[in-house]
Amino acid sequence: MAWCIGRSEAMNDPVAARRKALGKLRGLESVDDPESLVVPILIDAILMAESYRGARHQITFLDEMTRNVDALIRELNAVEKAREWAEPVTGA
Repeated sequence: MAWCIGRSEAMNDPVAARRKALGKLRGLESVDDPESLVVPILIDAILMAESYRGARHQITFLDEMTRNVDALIRELNAVEKAREWAEPVTGA
């Protein structure tokens, strides 16, 4: 995947990591039915946060959440590439 916010990046500079994520999410305006991608992830994030509250065991749906996030990022990458390809080519 071309776009990633690494653990160290998120831990060392969370504000920059949030800005990077927000910048990517701005592409949602060009995705067909963005709510169908985002709402399940938000629900999973809420469940994950609640599950981790005081827990010391592995959360069983992290793999599914990762797949959902990966699908969202793939869509956003496609939107970004389509915008790049739509830009006029300027050459010498």
